[in-house]
Amino acid sequence: MLFFLLGCVISGAIAGGLGRLILPGRQNIGLFATIAAGAVAAAVGTGIAYLLGFADKSILVFIVQIVLAVVCVAVVANASGKKTKS
Repeated sequence: MLFFLLGCVISGAIAGGLGRLILPGRQNIGLFATIAAGAVAAAVGTGIAYLLGFADKSILVFIVQIVLAVVCVAVVANASGKKTKS
């Protein structure tokens, strides 16, 4: 369980960063919020991969995690309440 959580944080940091790069506009959220959104996306993406049966294909799992990270970063950026200028 510890290795799963550590893996979620590490891959979440990468997926969260890529999610912020892919998402258009500026997101006024901090590093911790980006990593947290990415970690949630990594955990959920891994769960979806196991449910759909492609957990052994690491590149597909990572693509699902990045797509979910874009969604999570957008939700966190909108929920933070800070106004952004594009």
